[in-house]
Amino acid sequence: MADRNNKFILDTKELTESFFDDTRLLGIMAPVKDYQFCWHLNNTIGLNFRNNNDLEIQLTKKKRNYFFAVYEYCEPTRFLSHYVYNNQFDGEYLLPEFKHLDFLWLMKGDEVSDESLQETIQTIKAINSVQLVLELTNEKIRNKEHLVF
Repeated sequence: MADRNNKFILDTKELTESFFDDTRLLGIMAPVKDYQFCWHLNNTIGLNFRNNNDLEIQLTKKKRNYFFAVYEYCEPTRFLSHYVYNNQFDGEYLLPEFKHLDFLWLMKGDEVSDESLQETIQTIKAINSVQLVLELTNEKIRNKEHLVF
């Protein structure tokens, strides 16, 4: 008979590491609603970010559920997908180590050159409500697993 006290622990470290292969991540400070920020991105840069409820991140802290919206845009001519995460919901943070950031922009699936990334950063900075844009390297992110969907 099997011992009922055995617990299986899912090791998500490898899954998390593979999720971040071929990704670039930006942190953005822009004190506006997520839908307003994505509207600005769509109209300024010509993208087509849409809220994807299937990707919404749910975290449970202190016996409460917190929901972080994820907006998605897939480039039609490349394998590159873009995801904008809302970093805050009701006083909690998706990445608590970056409480000053309002949004996280993940680029995944195809290589993004340093030049292309810098162009994207400059374009985002030109939006009126944006106060700060910076690249976040994997080493700086303590709660990477919160971004995995």
